[in-house]
Amino acid sequence: MLRHQLAAQLYTLRNEAKKDFEAVLRELARMGWAAVQIDGLHGNPARDIAAILKETGMKTAGMHVGLERMKHDLDRVLEEARLFETKDFICHSLPDGLQNPEGYASVKRDLLDVAAKVEGAGFRVGYHNHDFEFHTAVEGKFALEYVLDDPSIYAEIDTYWVKKAGQDPLTFIRNYANRMPILHLKDMTADERQYFAEIGSGTIDFVPIIRWGMESGVEWFAVEQDYCPGSPLDSLAASLDYLLALEKKLGL
Repeated sequence: MLRHQLAAQLYTLRNEAKKDFEAVLRELARMGWAAVQIDGLHGNPARDIAAILKETGMKTAGMHVGLERMKHDLDRVLEEARLFETKDFICHSLPDGLQNPEGYASVKRDLLDVAAKVEGAGFRVGYHNHDFEFHTAVEGKFALEYVLDDPSIYAEIDTYWVKKAGQDPLTFIRNYANRMPILHLKDMTADERQYFAEIGSGTIDFVPIIRWGMESGVEWFAVEQDYCPGSPLDSLAASLDYLLALEKKLGL
């Protein structure tokens, strides 16, 4: 069922997690989230966070990890992944200095190098997009397509950022069937701001996206909202309510 594949991306709750990470996790479990996606530990020991997740019954839908940490702190990254019982760690963004053809070439090399080091241990290295990867062409294709054209680098496509770049999310994700274990669900407001919105309240049609995901190897649907109009917990609750209603409606 869809509800068993829904994860809350903790970047949404970064400010709350800095104050009381344990309380955030317990509230997400109370809401009914099956998993969280880690986005930094805010000074908390990984072992302690893993213990809370185990106690609440939530799983870990991958970890967002910076590229420099992948390159220079890989042993600790893998230790955390083992504690959280996840196979996936994903490069979550790039600094401005790498958002050019030469930068994307170096990023791809680095990710492939990390992937080669961890593949035998059962881990998967991924890349999460924003809209800027669509603003640069490398070898005649979008920079995002260039980075992801080697199957050793797993896709983690974000529906909002694809649409923000002027592309159709469903059309774009179809290129990554059975090599995208985690799909980021994020909606866009219908006004001229094209801002972040709760799932189901904006312009993106998630019905075919979720159907495709269920049929194409997506293991987790991670909901992320970079900025929220009020409480991020309320925003995540609204997104979860929509997705659970959709599950019932579509028999997912």
